Amino acid sequence: MTSAPLNPSASPARRTVMVAAGAAGLAAALTACGSSDDDSSGTTTTNGNAGGGSTTQNSNGSAGGTALAKTTDIPEGGGTIYKDQAVVVTQPASGTFKAFSTKCPHAGCAVTSIANGEIVCPCHGSKFAIADGSVKHGPATTGLTAADITVSGDQISLA
Repeated sequence: MTSAPLNPSASPARRTVMVAAGAAGLAAALTACGSSDDDSSGTTTTNGNAGGGSTTQNSNGSAGGTALAKTTDIPEGGGTIYKDQAVVVTQPASGTFKAFSTKCPHAGCAVTSIANGEIVCPCHGSKFAIADGSVKHGPATTGLTAADITVSGDQISLA
């Protein structure tokens, strides 16, 4: 019995198959660590009971950067997550606004909720303070990255 010689161009190389499988696995992992699509608006607002991103107050009525929200959209003692902009804006005390990246420093998952004065990552349970983004509960060992916002009148914008 004789067999026909293999044509290397007829089937993908082993390396190509392995790279494609690895890429598919990475895509699945990133999707699993990402935020849920429960909220089609791209924002999540949660209340809590309760020095991160810098806040600039403008009195001239013009906010710089990308318009994000009105101050009334951010609950006192809680915050709002803006999935599309990958930022969470909090109001730890009346009239004080802070902003942080939604990317958890532990494994890169997106935070998805705010409860009891803490920003919560659903992947491994890390929790961060709404006042400064610091770690309140691991496994994360570093806090959320601060984001710059500008508050002008009742408008909050990304700086």
